[in-house]
Amino acid sequence: MSTPPKTSWLQRITGLFATGRRALALVWVTSPRLTVVLGVLTLLGGVLPAGIALAGRGLVDAVVAANSGASTPAQTLKWLAIEASLVLALAGIQRGLDAASSLLRALLGQRVNVLLLEKALTLELAHFEDATLYDRLTRARREASTRPLSLVRRTFGIAQNAIALVSSAALLWALSPWVVGALALASLPAFVAETRFSGEAFRLFSWRTPDTRRQSYLEMVVAREDFAKEVKLLGIGPRLVGEYQAIFDRLFGDDRALTLRRARWGFALGGVATTVLYAAYTWVVWRAALGLITLGTLTLALLVLKQGQSAFSALLQGIAGIYEDDLYLTDLYGFLEEEVTTSKGVRGEGPTPADGLRFEGVWFTYPGAEGPALRGLDLHVPPGSKLALVGHNGSGKTTLVKLMTGLYQPERGRVLLDGLDLREWSPEALRSRVAVVFQDFVRYQFTVGENIGLGDVKHADDAAQQERAAVQGMAWPDIQALPDGLKTQLGRWFPGGRELSGGQWQKVALSRAFMRTDADILVLDEPTAAMDAEAEAEIFSRLAELSADRIALLISHRFSTVRMADHIVVLDAGHVIEEGSHDELMALDGRYAHLFSLQAEGYR
Repeated sequence: MSTPPKTSWLQRITGLFATGRRALALVWVTSPRLTVVLGVLTLLGGVLPAGIALAGRGLVDAVVAANSGASTPAQTLKWLAIEASLVLALAGIQRGLDAASSLLRALLGQRVNVLLLEKALTLELAHFEDATLYDRLTRARREASTRPLSLVRRTFGIAQNAIALVSSAALLWALSPWVVGALALASLPAFVAETRFSGEAFRLFSWRTPDTRRQSYLEMVVAREDFAKEVKLLGIGPRLVGEYQAIFDRLFGDDRALTLRRARWGFALGGVATTVLYAAYTWVVWRAALGLITLGTLTLALLVLKQGQSAFSALLQGIAGIYEDDLYLTDLYGFLEEEVTTSKGVRGEGPTPADGLRFEGVWFTYPGAEGPALRGLDLHVPPGSKLALVGHNGSGKTTLVKLMTGLYQPERGRVLLDGLDLREWSPEALRSRVAVVFQDFVRYQFTVGENIGLGDVKHADDAAQQERAAVQGMAWPDIQALPDGLKTQLGRWFPGGRELSGGQWQKVALSRAFMRTDADILVLDEPTAAMDAEAEAEIFSRLAELSADRIALLISHRFSTVRMADHIVVLDAGHVIEEGSHDELMALDGRYAHLFSLQAEGYR
């Protein structure tokens, strides 16, 4: 759980200024013009209320003078015109502030979201499997896109209210210095309470992030088409909606308790400020009744008292709001500055290309796991080899693939390609050498061409390359049957989308792998699980033809396919227990022979 640090007031104020500067810099970079407009209008908005109060005094005094014959009605109309012009100008400034804020909010929200997405691109796969980091990312995305602008608006608002307060105080000081002091002191308790409740609100927001993420997940499960069949058939919809409601009730209970406490204290402490304000009103009205001040001065005093008290309260609330914004922004900047350990390799080729791929004493344990997924694994895959990995679920097959593609780094031992440790390879150079089809491949809600083309970003929009890859992946006949060919929208999320069968989607995923013509390592992790045996056999026959000079690594539970490999490796508990050709392993009469016989028995 992320909580605000326990620091002194001096440290907190110093932190506020530091965060404020960063937020202002972010807003300025987003749109210098709108930032200047916002600042200028904010300052003008601070000056005009005092001018309106002065015009009000002039208007009342002119009316009294006109009634006594000491002035003309035209003088009254002059003050009325001045006051109307100032009120109109203030209304225009407020509209301008709203428009500038709305535009800047949209631009800033986009910029912050881009920063978050760019940060996400720098994270390793392990980060995405870390629930704590997901919580931080969720908090950043939910609140931080509006908080920088909020902090800047509050900062400008403080400047505006400070100007209005100084103007009001200057006018009130001439009337009575103690009134100024009393109004200032009366607003302090509410400020302290708001600051405290802002901290509590942030702590509550941080603590419940896992619950809100689960609520979002439940909403997705109930509402998305890829979950709909199972949700309906299992009849679990009411259960999921019930849990969704239960989470809301629990979170709402916390919100309600905080909101009611905040309201009670706000009312009580606001009552103190109101009492002091009306005590000052009483004193001013009493002096006017005694004839010690004019009606115009009375009008001025009443307006300035109200404006001054409102400006002071708004100023303190703005500071409390900045404190709350600072808590959220500290979380945002903490995520953006999260230290990410990435590969620092720069090499683009290895010293011995004839060596192929090699694992030497590799150990790896997933974060939070009870035991290692790989235990001292040794394996050599020469160039051009057709290797099949066999083993029970959890034996380390997919983990091996993640290590050989650089998605994870081994704890001990090393993985080499062409005689060079993968840590020394440039990530871009390494990934250009590898084409992977995972069992849980992504079904992009894009067009067919985009789904295939993304396999090679450099040629992603090349229709000829897309067609070539589709032919090699055996998806082309299915694509030709679609209404718009490669331009057909897939999935149901967007209008006109077509859904494919599981086997058709797998052919599209295979075609995506074949887009990467420079890749000399082809990894297929259960790539044909949704295809029938005949289609699978044809796929691997085609694969053998297309990858004659490439390393092809196959993970499959179908032994009719596995036996087509040149070399078969049997994994158990993260290390190699058997390896050899199909005939050699059958003659060995070990684990492979046992599994093969069990599966073959099912076909008899």
